[in-house]
Amino acid sequence: MTDWKFVKDRTATQGAVWRSADGLLYKRTGGEDLRKEIEFQQLAVGLGYPVPEIVGSGSGNEGYFVIERSLGAASLHDEALAHAQRDGGLGDQVVSTAAAVASRLLQAQASHPLPATPWFERAAFVADVFEENPDLDTPRVHRAVKRALDRMAALPMVRGHLDYGLPNVLAKGVIDWQHHGVIPLGYDVYPALDIVAFKGGGKGYSISPEERAAYTDALDEVTTALIGKRVSGHLGDFLLVKCFFFLALMRPTDPARHDKHIKWQYRRALFVMGLDQYESSGTIDTDTFPTLAAFAAGYR
Repeated sequence: MTDWKFVKDRTATQGAVWRSADGLLYKRTGGEDLRKEIEFQQLAVGLGYPVPEIVGSGSGNEGYFVIERSLGAASLHDEALAHAQRDGGLGDQVVSTAAAVASRLLQAQASHPLPATPWFERAAFVADVFEENPDLDTPRVHRAVKRALDRMAALPMVRGHLDYGLPNVLAKGVIDWQHHGVIPLGYDVYPALDIVAFKGGGKGYSISPEERAAYTDALDEVTTALIGKRVSGHLGDFLLVKCFFFLALMRPTDPARHDKHIKWQYRRALFVMGLDQYESSGTIDTDTFPTLAAFAAGYR
């Protein structure tokens, strides 16, 4: 038994996150999705994934709960933000730590490959994207998706996070496996720095080409040893999927929320930019993405 301090409501689902008074444990509450996450996390621990150890779980009148050991107080997002406020940029320490954690995850994933199975629709929230943006449900888009999926079919399929990024990564491991599912090896970790560009420049830091190259080179050393291949060659394929992921569920339901309408249009613009680049070069350069502020300033 312990005293719990409320931390935050869980994102995009029911339940909340609590921290023990000594900071050594976290408790999360939720519904059926949390039960499935608990099952996956227990499996992941046994497979050597860098995830929090579960020390208790169960259910009650208000749903399910899980208690897990803390991996630390600060995510790499927190550390990147602090470094940017002091010195600008992401910082060599954040980059090297991100690469080290990603390498541990790659090694665990590659050690437990899965049979080929459909994955794109779940990872990209395709049904939601096309429902909210029916004008994007075109032969052109489907051709680009087929090209990416055909290329990624050369990669082993593994159990993945699906929402991997610096806010979910700590020096000791990876948290928040709510959206877990089957993915090609590398889909989690390779886009982790590029996806900052999808957030519109409002996270307090940006990624330099040198930082991105250092991170990618470190991962390529690992995948070359694991599967004999530099998986960075698939980064454009991964980012095309992320263009879908970050557009999903963005269409506002309240016409009075002009800010949300602009953000939706912004993500649509990034989707089209990514599609254009992927068609012409097979990759996507997120350095060319405008910030949300720049887009809004020119939006009519």
